[in-house]
Amino acid sequence: MPGTPIRLKPDPGMSGSTVLPDPPRISTYGEFEGQTTFSRLRLLLDQRLFVLRVMAYGLAVSTLLAFLIPVRYEARTQLMPPDNELSSGLASLMAMSGHGDSGLGMLAGDLLGLKTSGSLFVGILRSETVEDRLIDKFDLKSVYGVRQMQAARRQLEENTGMSEDRKSGIIAIQVTDHSPQRAKAIAESYVSELNRLVVDLNTSAAHRERVFLEDRLKAVKQDLDTSAREFSKFASDNTAIDIKEQGKAMVEAAATLQGHLIAAQSELEGLRQIYADSNVRVRAVRARIEELQAKLKQMGDGDLSAEGTAGNDNLYPSIRKLPLLGVTYAELYRANKIQETVYELLTQQCELAKVQEAKETPSVKVLDAARLPEKKSFPPRLLIMFLGTFFAAAIAVVWVLGKAGWDHLDPEHPGKLLAQDTYTIVKGDLGLAAKGTRLHQMRDRLLWFRRSTDK
Repeated sequence: MPGTPIRLKPDPGMSGSTVLPDPPRISTYGEFEGQTTFSRLRLLLDQRLFVLRVMAYGLAVSTLLAFLIPVRYEARTQLMPPDNELSSGLASLMAMSGHGDSGLGMLAGDLLGLKTSGSLFVGILRSETVEDRLIDKFDLKSVYGVRQMQAARRQLEENTGMSEDRKSGIIAIQVTDHSPQRAKAIAESYVSELNRLVVDLNTSAAHRERVFLEDRLKAVKQDLDTSAREFSKFASDNTAIDIKEQGKAMVEAAATLQGHLIAAQSELEGLRQIYADSNVRVRAVRARIEELQAKLKQMGDGDLSAEGTAGNDNLYPSIRKLPLLGVTYAELYRANKIQETVYELLTQQCELAKVQEAKETPSVKVLDAARLPEKKSFPPRLLIMFLGTFFAAAIAVVWVLGKAGWDHLDPEHPGKLLAQDTYTIVKGDLGLAAKGTRLHQMRDRLLWFRRSTDK
């Protein structure tokens, strides 16, 4: 009946040892445990070849395992604590204590829930925004062999270690990866992303002021450009370069012409008393007088062209138009100057706000830049080989001592009988007893197939 335990009597002829005399059988484990350490050492010495063979197997397996484990490299970088590390509340609390001890400040910050800028930096580095940018930058989903972004984040967090020294405030970042170049690049990217996010997420008063001034500068610049275009168009259409200087020059020129006209008229009157009107000198003076009168009229009417004749393209505005042009010119000039002044003042204030913002923004200062790892950080091959050999030796020793204790146990001992019965029942239930029979049947079939093929 399969499943019925079969008890076998030990063969008296198989007992005995070639090295040690056959020890007397014992009926309890306590009696075996009472044997001296010397006898156990003799037993291990007797089975030294077995122990050494198991140790060799353990060394071989652990060596193979140590070289099959993927190599990892670690890149490390350290950041200096921010300049404005202590918050105002914590600083005032330390001032009230009268000592300013860093340990008291840390304790007060922990009790009151105050966070330092170093803790803020660590929180930013662990944010999903930074992790997603690093994953996209280095294509870590393909590197880690995952499809989901969440799995890539989890793997990146496992490969990245961040810590802040409570005493010095120094932030350490360790990145492990199978590639030393990628480990270094990821560590450097952590620093660059931190610096960029600190600037982008800055909410200080100087930052808000700078943003306002930059928006205001854009609007003022548009107004200044519009005013400058209107002013230049007006000056170009009316040939008004400088109304004040132009008016002064035109009045002086008109006065000069008027003086020459009066002198020519006086000369003409004198010549008419001596010569007839048909005289050459009289006609020449009269022609000069007409020319001076025409010039004065043109200056008064504003119809003086480049050729000195009446036309539409005037070189200068007329004296009569100068007052009207002066008012418009002055308004446009004043508006343009106002916009220029406002733009200059806003530019100065914006630059000052940028300087103040740079002072208030926590700066990321690198203490130790990430370097290319020269040695692997994992696995510790010598340690794995040593531990594998050690555990193999321990298993061999336990097996030798346990087997010796089992062999010297009384065959009629209830514990031994129970173990044998349990082994037989389990073997029968699992069908292991017929395993040898099935193997023989398979071998016979293979031999029959070969014989039939040969025939």
